[in-house]
Amino acid sequence: MAEKLVFKIVIIGNGSTGKTSLIRRFVHDKFEKDYMMTLGTEITKYNDEIDGNQITFIMWDLAGQHGFDQMRKNFYNGANAAIVVFSYEENDIGDNSFTSIPKWLEDITKFCGKVPTILFGNKIDLIDNEKLASDNDLQKSDYNMNKLANDLGLLGYYKTSALTGENVVSAFKTLMIKLNGIFQEQQSRPKRKMDF
Repeated sequence: MAEKLVFKIVIIGNGSTGKTSLIRRFVHDKFEKDYMMTLGTEITKYNDEIDGNQITFIMWDLAGQHGFDQMRKNFYNGANAAIVVFSYEENDIGDNSFTSIPKWLEDITKFCGKVPTILFGNKIDLIDNEKLASDNDLQKSDYNMNKLANDLGLLGYYKTSALTGENVVSAFKTLMIKLNGIFQEQQSRPKRKMDF
């Protein structure tokens, strides 16, 4: 029987990593070059059908700047899944966003508990993608990032570019498919009779 499923997804990471641009690319297939910092949160809705189920993502794009730390904890409430975004830029923004991944994962656990989480490495249009695929000595190589995602118990890791659209739709759709699968698995478990 087809279900209507609604999932609240928090998209988190340091400021200027491209969270808002990823959402716009996924939902509207657009990229805006003018950067506008997210103030507090921006909420976007996306509908799709997966395996006959109507899936709605309510995506909460949370401001990543430190000034929003206190307010941000309220936005995590009720999240069903999370996307942590870091930037592949080869500058302070990229470096700080990468080293902040554990902080964002700690926030998720603290305010949401154990929810399905996926990692996006954004702005791959700014780097040598072939080098990431072939040089395992690089800290952010494909091998090391997939290992990190696996070691942290994440659903997966995806390299994305909001500018070009590379892997954006497939990364978001993968999360939709995985959440639908989790729902289907929970529905197929036998119900236990409660003993009193």
